[in-house]
Amino acid sequence: MDATSLEQRYSARNYHPLEVELTRGQGVHLWDVSGRRYIDMMSAYSAVSFGHGHPELLRVLTEQAARLAVTSRAFHSDRLGPFLERLCTVTRMDRALPMNTGAEAVETAVKAARKWAYKVKRVPQDRAEIIVCAGNFAGRTTTIVGFSTETQYRDGFGPFTPGFRHVPFGDVAALERAMTPTTAAFIVEPIQGEAGIVVPPEGYLAACAAVCRKHDVLLICDEVQTGLGRTGRVLASDHEGVRPDGLTLGKALGGGLLPVSAFLARSDVMDVFEPGDHGSTFGGNALAAAVGHASLDLLMREDLSANAAAMGRRLIDGLRAIDCSAIKDVRGKGLLIGVEFHASHISARGVCERLLAAGILSKDTHDTVVRFAPPLTITADEVDEALASIAPVFRQLEAEVDALVEA
Repeated sequence: MDATSLEQRYSARNYHPLEVELTRGQGVHLWDVSGRRYIDMMSAYSAVSFGHGHPELLRVLTEQAARLAVTSRAFHSDRLGPFLERLCTVTRMDRALPMNTGAEAVETAVKAARKWAYKVKRVPQDRAEIIVCAGNFAGRTTTIVGFSTETQYRDGFGPFTPGFRHVPFGDVAALERAMTPTTAAFIVEPIQGEAGIVVPPEGYLAACAAVCRKHDVLLICDEVQTGLGRTGRVLASDHEGVRPDGLTLGKALGGGLLPVSAFLARSDVMDVFEPGDHGSTFGGNALAAAVGHASLDLLMREDLSANAAAMGRRLIDGLRAIDCSAIKDVRGKGLLIGVEFHASHISARGVCERLLAAGILSKDTHDTVVRFAPPLTITADEVDEALASIAPVFRQLEAEVDALVEA
């Protein structure tokens, strides 16, 4: 049996991958087992922001792995302190708590917000509430799916943790109406990724920050997907000059090589944690710290945020220039872009299958949106190469829609 057949035989059926079996990656390109080359327009949901097999990150990974990888946080390592210093300096946050996955970072943020509410804000015990947005996506743990509004994510996994309240994304007035004396925090994605690359109105995040300050509520930005250059700034919150009280990072922090995440916050929020309150066997291990530090150095030295901004404009302009009546909207910021299709015309997965046949790897979300989020290292020539493959697929859709309408 080939590898895909073995996967289908032995793996839980919690994914529905596109029909391609990948074996090698370099830069923005991936190759399947037959040797065909593809342009990666997904970056593993932003985890591979520096491209596949980046030589500098590979060197750091292998050298550190040969020296020291995991000891647990029962001991200090010579790599964790410098990594946390670099992380806090780049993000302008006071302290960081290292974890592994983005979901773990969000779970850490929830615990910090609740304990801050009880110890600092003096909310009565077990009454703290956290406000989240409809359409949010922060991971797959039971607490996190419990505050999702996506039916499938919740189906069969209850009962769920109480203490969360929903408001519409992009609606500042609704946020303020939802606040009470027991509100601990507002957790928000500056741009909703899994919901379909939903960009809020201009000034939304800054207005949310003002409302949170007014009511003594923590503003926690979930930047696991949008952070570290993806939207054309180091943090998506930088677009509006917002410094959140708490911040979650992940995905790109591991350089596309291993899971690295962190919850960052101002000192009085992080200081609610005492030894034994929270932890992780692998969180902050020397290997993760070394790769995370190198990833941050690469991001800043190569000014990949600026490249994401420039290449994002080039890609969005190119996508908008393709004449296709099946397209409802092209939106995004930096290299986090969504193309939404009219649901009555064609499924987004069908579009992704056609793009796969044309040598473009992408993924649909919510049935109607195709995501384009290539590595931040992509060049103008590579953007143009991708557009040259995408355009004929979209034009074929245009012809099919026209034929459908005429029929």
